[in-house]
Amino acid sequence: MNFQYTEKSLALQEKLKQFIAEHVSPREEEVEAFHGDPANAWKRWPGLEDLKAKAKEAGLWNLFLPKAYGDLSPGLTNLEYAPLAEIMGRILWSSEIFNCSAPDTGNMEVLAKYGTPEQQEKWLTPLMKGEIRSAFLMTEPDVASSDATNIETSIKLDGDEYVINGRKWWSSGAMDPNCKIAIVMGKTDFDAPRHVQQSMILVPMNTPGLEIVRPLTVFGYNDSPEGHAEIILDNVRVPKENLLVGEGQGFAIAQGRLGPGRIHHCMRLIGMAQRSLELMSERTTQRTPFGRSLDTYSSIRQDVAKSACEIEQTRLLVLSAADKMDRMGNKEAKDLIAMIKIVTPNMTLRVVDRAMQIMGGRGVSSDTPLAHFFAAGRMLRLADGPDEVHMSQLGKNVIKRYSKG
Repeated sequence: MNFQYTEKSLALQEKLKQFIAEHVSPREEEVEAFHGDPANAWKRWPGLEDLKAKAKEAGLWNLFLPKAYGDLSPGLTNLEYAPLAEIMGRILWSSEIFNCSAPDTGNMEVLAKYGTPEQQEKWLTPLMKGEIRSAFLMTEPDVASSDATNIETSIKLDGDEYVINGRKWWSSGAMDPNCKIAIVMGKTDFDAPRHVQQSMILVPMNTPGLEIVRPLTVFGYNDSPEGHAEIILDNVRVPKENLLVGEGQGFAIAQGRLGPGRIHHCMRLIGMAQRSLELMSERTTQRTPFGRSLDTYSSIRQDVAKSACEIEQTRLLVLSAADKMDRMGNKEAKDLIAMIKIVTPNMTLRVVDRAMQIMGGRGVSSDTPLAHFFAAGRMLRLADGPDEVHMSQLGKNVIKRYSKG
């Protein structure tokens, strides 16, 4: 692959950096304080819509979505978008400003690729305009959801409606007051072959029978305002026209949804790691224990050097995966996608941990983003499939490739 970014991507990178420096970074402490106040749980920071309007006006909008899926995006490839996701990842909440935050990105990709014109008009258009937010309901508390074929939520046709029953959790995005639509994965045929039992269906959040039981926290962070919800679906009825593609297509849709999303997650994680490296490097010149500044200690230099090496290695691996997806498609890039999902969160955790150690007490406090970075990185060793699932499948593929038998 050519590791030189296109002129289009380079121009957007510069514009994005300038926008964040001017409009986002100066408000970071204000936003963190707002969402850290329990009184503001599940409220949206009042300045968010103004920043979104500015981003849209600047042409920094729907950067993740290829133009083939709509007119409200600059039409970037995965490789062109990857460095932009890294820049946004440096501030955890900044992606929404540019309409590039999960789970909306994956849901928009699903609607753009699989939705009917009517579904796209009703849900995709307002999502692309940033007027509403969405949730994705797949994981369940009562089964091992790392194997998506285990899910037990039922989607049964009854006349002109589907009736949905089940319990979901880790439903990211569902707590946001602007969340209006959920994509729900369940089973339309429990007796069909294993990978064609599942279907996906659109469920408006105000549908009777959909009840948010509670928000879930990650190491104490509630990730307000979008959050992660536990949800009961009790005889939820939606029109049969809300089904995506057709019965039995849910697993295939899920696999198509996750490829680009993993690129996005990994590049945002690299942004967290890169910022952590910068924070720890700066700190080494500001502290002088035992008569010497930290930057003069060999162990500190080694931690910084290892972090720089690991970040660059991971960045190149993710860009390689993005490039292969662009050129050959998600299926051909599946091994690289598995690799980045295994490597990136673990690398980020190591770098953030070193940064916290060098920062000392400040590193584990809320005065820096490091603790929240650590929580996000640890969660992403599970989200979109745990390490073990990716390693098992990758190992199987590698053995098959090189085995004589």
